[in-house]
Amino acid sequence: MRESLIHGRVRIHEVWIAEGKKTVRAGEIIQIARERNIPVRYKESRELKNLLPGIVHQGIVAVAEKFIYSDPDYIINIALQSKGHGIIIAADHITDEGNLGALIRTAAFFGAHGLIIPKDRSAGVTPGLLKRSSGAYACLSIARVVNMVRALEHLEKKGFWIIGASGDADCSIFRFDWNRNVVLVLGNEQKGLSRSVRKHCHQIVGIPSSGHVESLNIAIAGGVVLAEILRQRMQI
Repeated sequence: MRESLIHGRVRIHEVWIAEGKKTVRAGEIIQIARERNIPVRYKESRELKNLLPGIVHQGIVAVAEKFIYSDPDYIINIALQSKGHGIIIAADHITDEGNLGALIRTAAFFGAHGLIIPKDRSAGVTPGLLKRSSGAYACLSIARVVNMVRALEHLEKKGFWIIGASGDADCSIFRFDWNRNVVLVLGNEQKGLSRSVRKHCHQIVGIPSSGHVESLNIAIAGGVVLAEILRQRMQI
């Protein structure tokens, strides 16, 4: 919630605080809300539970406008302004809400310019996902497309390199030159990259492993790749 209040990409109408909640975090959120003229309402814990069945809110709730997906071209234009250092994440049918929420936070942390998800057979932006992203959705534009392959073709025409991540890749993320506009494609938790998406990648890269675990959580894998991208670009 703190990120949502600070960055203001999603309009917050008011903040609800459980009566008697006096943590440092609650105090900070109350202060930020008042600085931005956002009303703060105090409610009984039982009332919050009834209003938000099944949602873990920890006694602090933001009443916000409905989430609106960004236009893919808006994300593209923002990325192109970085002059060869654009980073867009494409999530190829990631179905787990928790994984996608964690990926959103990871992408926002490393300064990605946006995230593209398919409309069907994919987790979408729901109240649960917004909670799991810990407010990072306020720092990252998210677009939803009908056809991921067509979206990648459009990105290629705009000058982006389409780079897929897979455990069976021959090319290490440490050998690939990331100093270009890239779309990093991350695949489904169980199946990886779909065949149609993989065919449209200019390069498939992998994370070298010396341990006994075969794969990483999608958000962690994305973070490893994004960290290498940032490392290479900071050396210029």
